[in-house]
Amino acid sequence: MGKNKYFSTKSVFGQLISLIDDSMIQKSVKKHDSDRYVKHFKCQDHLFSMIFCCLEKCNSLREVSSGMLGLSGKEETVRINHLPKKSTLSDANKSRKVEFFEEIYNKLLEKYSFVLSDSRVEIALEKKVKIVDSTTISLFKDVLKCVGRKPSNGKSKGGIKSHSVINADEKVPNLVWFTAATTHDHQFLEKLKCDENTVYIFDKGYNDYKAFEHFTQQKTGFVTRIKENAKYEVTQKNIIPEKIHSGVLSDEIIEVEVDKEGTKGKLKLRKIKYYDREHKRTFEFISNLFEFRADTIAALYKIRWQIELLFKQIKQNFPLKYFLGDNENAIKIQIYCVLIVNLLMGVIKKSLKRQWSFSNLVSFCRIHLFNYIHLTKFLESPEKDWELDPKSNGQLGLFDDYLATG
Repeated sequence: MGKNKYFSTKSVFGQLISLIDDSMIQKSVKKHDSDRYVKHFKCQDHLFSMIFCCLEKCNSLREVSSGMLGLSGKEETVRINHLPKKSTLSDANKSRKVEFFEEIYNKLLEKYSFVLSDSRVEIALEKKVKIVDSTTISLFKDVLKCVGRKPSNGKSKGGIKSHSVINADEKVPNLVWFTAATTHDHQFLEKLKCDENTVYIFDKGYNDYKAFEHFTQQKTGFVTRIKENAKYEVTQKNIIPEKIHSGVLSDEIIEVEVDKEGTKGKLKLRKIKYYDREHKRTFEFISNLFEFRADTIAALYKIRWQIELLFKQIKQNFPLKYFLGDNENAIKIQIYCVLIVNLLMGVIKKSLKRQWSFSNLVSFCRIHLFNYIHLTKFLESPEKDWELDPKSNGQLGLFDDYLATG
């Protein structure tokens, strides 16, 4: 590494948070009135401090406050006005509105959707495919009511369940809902918007015939697995075309009973039995998509596994094992900040021509967080020396080529 080569006037941390506009923050603050009665540690300071926490994988308030001391005298370069003390950050996590962080996440998703989106699935099906799933984050305190059982030692190991919806073409959550870990998954289906151009994919934990009937009435598609103990009546067996050689074993029309305020009705669904050669397992799917080929429905469910990879990616790379507070508000803020950082790293990864694994990309940023390396130029050609571009002014020019050609 030669002297004054491939450097930026901003640190890697400064370049990452430059993806979040000041105007975006100020509009969100004004909308939720989240800086009211706050003199020093305002929303922008809080947001960037929590982003630092996620990037450095801090496990305590002390780690965040002491780690950010490295920014003393350099606050302006990272748009922070007040570095947090341990007690200040604790109070902010407890009292500041979660809606501010949720708003920032949604605004970022809206702004960078053109980078994150891969519309091949949507184009092929002429429908928007959305994946629904949940993950439980273990907690060792009874943060939410009824979050878990109390073992003999008296300690309550419970959890908070994060339900997420991701567009199959974006691979980042666009709807997040929190419940106690003991809350049944199917209640989340009530939060979903029905649209005749949308297909929802979820696992069998979300089975709810009333919800399936509502989807069908609203012309909203779904694909899920049928429960082993499900009761149904086969009304028709469809012929599997010879051209389908993709593991489809059977394709049937079935009827299930739906309870409607004391009366029972019938709901027509499609059941497909499928053998997955890769996993050497047989699956049975149910759906209200009668116009699709049987192997297409099986392929749709395979897309659901993307969200499992997303949860694994988030839990491996960001701090969701230890929380900075034992109250519900602090936990939700930390989860939203993890999602924000995951989105920002996804934007950078998708904008690079060079292939980087997500974990390696996060590790690189973590190691060089306060180094003055031009992030995208270095990541494109890490073996090459780069000189400072006097025109860049330290900005992370992720989309310069896109804007020049578009």
